[in-house]
Amino acid sequence: MRSVRPRPLPLIAGLLVAPLLAGCFAAKNDASGDTADGARLKVALAFPPSENFSPYGADATLLSRLGVTEGLTKLDANGAAAPALAASWKQEGDRGWLFTLRQAEFQDGSRVTPAAVASALTHAGKAEPVTAALSGVSLTAEPVGDDQVRITTKAPDPALPLRLSSPGLAVLSAKAYEKGDKVSPVGTATGPFELTKTTGAAAATLDRFDDYWGGRAQASGVDARFIADGTARTNALRTGDVDIAEAVPVSQAASLDKGHGRETATARTTALQLNTEKGAFKDPGLRAAARAAIDTSALAKDVYEGHADTGRGIFGPALNWAEGKREKPEGRARATSPGGKTITLATYDNRPELPEVAQVLKQQLQKAGFKVTLEVRESSRIEGDALAGKFDAFVGARNTMLDTGDPVSVLASDYTCEGSYNLSQLCDTSVDKAVRKAENTADTAKRQDATMAAESAILGTDAVVPLVHQRIITGVGGSVRGEILDPYERALVGTGTRR
Repeated sequence: MRSVRPRPLPLIAGLLVAPLLAGCFAAKNDASGDTADGARLKVALAFPPSENFSPYGADATLLSRLGVTEGLTKLDANGAAAPALAASWKQEGDRGWLFTLRQAEFQDGSRVTPAAVASALTHAGKAEPVTAALSGVSLTAEPVGDDQVRITTKAPDPALPLRLSSPGLAVLSAKAYEKGDKVSPVGTATGPFELTKTTGAAAATLDRFDDYWGGRAQASGVDARFIADGTARTNALRTGDVDIAEAVPVSQAASLDKGHGRETATARTTALQLNTEKGAFKDPGLRAAARAAIDTSALAKDVYEGHADTGRGIFGPALNWAEGKREKPEGRARATSPGGKTITLATYDNRPELPEVAQVLKQQLQKAGFKVTLEVRESSRIEGDALAGKFDAFVGARNTMLDTGDPVSVLASDYTCEGSYNLSQLCDTSVDKAVRKAENTADTAKRQDATMAAESAILGTDAVVPLVHQRIITGVGGSVRGEILDPYERALVGTGTRR
């Protein structure tokens, strides 16, 4: 799930991406559609396209994971901004950046020019609702000479190269924007695979883009299916109907043959968001009571069956620098007696563990003295109500690094007064001040320190209770090589993925 409102970021989001790992496994493969120079890959994804593959919303990540779209930068193994369509860049003053482009082509045969890049970024800036990476950010892009683009931000933005790695800031050709508000990535992107056909929200067909600047992909194409049911995805892998199945439920992990499940520590944190604006949890004492009632170790051990780490903060272990800089929350209110207060706890079922988590939380909160009503819906049918503050508490899983690669942006989006994904409805002047300080800090180490100080300020309000830091299980067939296990969940198949 992700943001649909203006200003900083979403749920379901530099500084660390674990190295992308390649692996090998075993599944029965149907050779139909294979070519002499590379078999087609069959992939099962958990979340179907919800916006007709718009590059600005939640579907942007689907395009990135399938190797269709790219931006000016990407994240390297250490979470720093690395070259993608931009070969290099330099900062000009505190608000300007000059990017030098590499030689590359769009999938429609046109060249990636400074004018094309500037146009793509301008369109992204005008998208409604605003794409998450630009929430709260205003920028202008203009071509410079034959191979450079100058990007100027309204306010200083030390994280701009990280921001430009976002799937929501993919560079598309002029053809993508010919139909007014409907931006089409079909045949207009730059990645190793070209989106050629979609079947509603059920399937998508991708063919290899032979002129990809990074070299020809080893697979001749990708046949993607969107299978929301985790058990069905896992069964499709076991029977050989797909080669790769993302997000295998922990309940299905043991059913995979040895070596067919790849577990990756991610930046995804499952957390309980408490509505600080109205209802029972407007009272800080009752928020403290809810936090004290929750046994997170039981969730990691029982619900996630050991495939998760106990929640330590907003940022999990995939950010390896965070733990050493984490500060103890201060200023927390004392817990007060719930006294039978009635609360509504909600979550979504696209991730099968979440309803189980909510059920356990219901029991723990009831034991502490709350009366709890549980509500579970599909993500697209519940997110709007959650953002509108219609629940007292909400359980969600959020990859905190997905949208920008900059953790500060997530804090601004999720926990400031003007945040676009503020599920807890938090508006606290101390939190806003701490987040602003982090946003305005350029030095990497000092920015990390300021980020963790802001995290501490947020946790001190008890607006959010981190539950577990999730590990993602990817199911991979035995003949597959080169699958990408990305803790940011931005990539799944690439030039080296094959069977």
